[in-house]
Amino acid sequence: MQGLQQQYVQPFRPHRHTSSRAAAVLVRCAAGSPTVVVTREHGKNGKLIKALSKHGIQCVELPLIEHAPGPDRDQLPGLLQAGAFDWVTCTSPESAAVFVEGWKAAGSPQVRVAVVGGGTGEVLAAAGVNPEFTATKALGKVMGSELPHVPGGSDVVLYPASVKASTDLQDSLAAAGFSVQRINTYNTIGVTNVEQQLLQQALAADVITFGSPSAVKAWVALVGLAAAQQKLSVCIGSTSARACASAGLPAERVLYPDAPGMDAWAGCVLQGLQQLGRMPAVAV
Repeated sequence: MQGLQQQYVQPFRPHRHTSSRAAAVLVRCAAGSPTVVVTREHGKNGKLIKALSKHGIQCVELPLIEHAPGPDRDQLPGLLQAGAFDWVTCTSPESAAVFVEGWKAAGSPQVRVAVVGGGTGEVLAAAGVNPEFTATKALGKVMGSELPHVPGGSDVVLYPASVKASTDLQDSLAAAGFSVQRINTYNTIGVTNVEQQLLQQALAADVITFGSPSAVKAWVALVGLAAAQQKLSVCIGSTSARACASAGLPAERVLYPDAPGMDAWAGCVLQGLQQLGRMPAVAV
């Protein structure tokens, strides 16, 4: 288990929201159990719920984000067919899913794919694409510094990205001598309307988890800054933690693991609940 971190350095960038309604599901456990809110989009919370449920933790599923096509999405199949690059980089499960869609539309060409972490690689492997490189730490800047050059290659990297993705990966790749072709293939949008009963369940929970900066912004917009400041927030990694800080959440109420990843995230939630006195010490 990696140590907890509470360091923030980057400014918050406001995001646009959709008016779509977010659904929420209460995963029921024993009465009096510690309760955690999981906020990823539909279909993406199962692993965290499963990891926490092993410890008797009740989860309120409240998706705060959804994905929409990005402005460059239609370019992806043609670029994959052309193959004028050494690597395609995938930096999240959603980016991997979008890649798979474009790859199939392109006729499933032979490509060399690099991923930022194991969860992203699993999405590709399920579709029959085996990543040839996985970063040692699930961060774009680490991925960029570690990606190997292909002998005799073009040193061009195709980067299908989120509209809201930072430039960490492309900056790191450029510093390592690569030429980066970034295309914005999808967008992450925060929801603006949820059922009040479900929102009250979330507000009564011990911990809220965030897997993206957009989820942080959506939560603060829904409940207000004062209410958000009272909740212990546990982020998947430093990017979401910086968004918490920039949104005005106090550092002592925001936790995140050293290295992003599902196991480390779940372990960080357990440590947060222990700090709150809601769980005994648990070996992770």
